[in-house]
Amino acid sequence: MLLGFIAGVTILLGLPIGRLRRPAPTLRALLNATAIGVLLFLVWDVFSAAWVPIDETLTSVHAGKGGLAVATGYGVLFASGLAAGLLSLVYYEKWMGQKISGGRTSGEAPAHPGPGAMSVAELKARRPNRMAGWSAARRLSVLIAVGIGLHNFAEGLAIGQSAASGELALALLLVIGFGLHNATEGFGIVAPLAGDTDATGSTRRPSWGFLLALGAIGGGPTFVGTLVGHQFTSQAVSVLFLTLAAGSILYVVTQLLNVAARTRRPDLLAYGLLLGLSAGFLTDAIVTAAGA
Repeated sequence: MLLGFIAGVTILLGLPIGRLRRPAPTLRALLNATAIGVLLFLVWDVFSAAWVPIDETLTSVHAGKGGLAVATGYGVLFASGLAAGLLSLVYYEKWMGQKISGGRTSGEAPAHPGPGAMSVAELKARRPNRMAGWSAARRLSVLIAVGIGLHNFAEGLAIGQSAASGELALALLLVIGFGLHNATEGFGIVAPLAGDTDATGSTRRPSWGFLLALGAIGGGPTFVGTLVGHQFTSQAVSVLFLTLAAGSILYVVTQLLNVAARTRRPDLLAYGLLLGLSAGFLTDAIVTAAGA
């Protein structure tokens, strides 16, 4: 439990960046591009880990030691998790867009309200959707936290399984590697919040409570995954959560790329991608050095 908590809580280290007061446009573009680099590394990391069971079973089939049923089952989980992770966020954003559009028109009065009748607009005004009032940057940061949380659940499974098998030295090294990993992920979560502004151009700084909530969404699953992994081992569960994470992170990357395109600074995009990818591979090297 302690190992899982330490690995998850380090995600908080990168969150204070979201409270930068007025970062220059150049810095905002670089932060956004670096977050893309970190997330692109995670996509590679997640896909490669999720594909391992499929690759192993197909190798066994080639060697005449097994049938295609197991490989097919993993393949179905792989495709289902990827589709669910990607398409669920697509429909969520579509639903949220409808809520925002409804909120903007909620103040319009009906043409001929009946005596004593309450208009639909008034009902909407009485029951406003809180998230519909959030900025695009704030909603995007929540989506990033969700995707990273799914990924970190799978990392927690690895820590728990190592501890359950008595390999505490390996589990400790995994915590160090995943802890460094999560610190870079925390930065990726809040990168969209740096320099977030309202309609008047004033800086909109997230509260510490909101940042802690993002940390709980992104880092908490590491702790939960550790508890689950300590009780039982399941490659199928790992594949499902890894592909769910891959789909959601892919969607977020497309959103961040749209933000990067609006800056018209391909040089900063390249620098940020290089920085984010380097940070991801460097922390992953520590995990690999642990023998994982």
